[in-house]
Amino acid sequence: MESSPPSTVISNTLDPDLLEILRCPLTRSKLRQEGDSLIAETGGLCYPVRDGIPVMLIEEAKLPEGVESLDAFKIKFREQIPQ
Repeated sequence: MESSPPSTVISNTLDPDLLEILRCPLTRSKLRQEGDSLIAETGGLCYPVRDGIPVMLIEEAKLPEGVESLDAFKIKFREQIPQ
């Protein structure tokens, strides 16, 4: 009887030490993990975590509710975005 190879389960839960140093690339605010996403404290941009790897690309971030574009986000939070 053949045995099947062990399945690899990758957790999307990040190490707390890594989460402590990660920052939103746009607002440079801290992030908190909620499920398979990292949410920026400032503005609420939502970055995906795929196969245990945070995807920290602004273009990949989900915009917060009520913000229709990245340009609108930048205008709304311009005072909180470092130059």
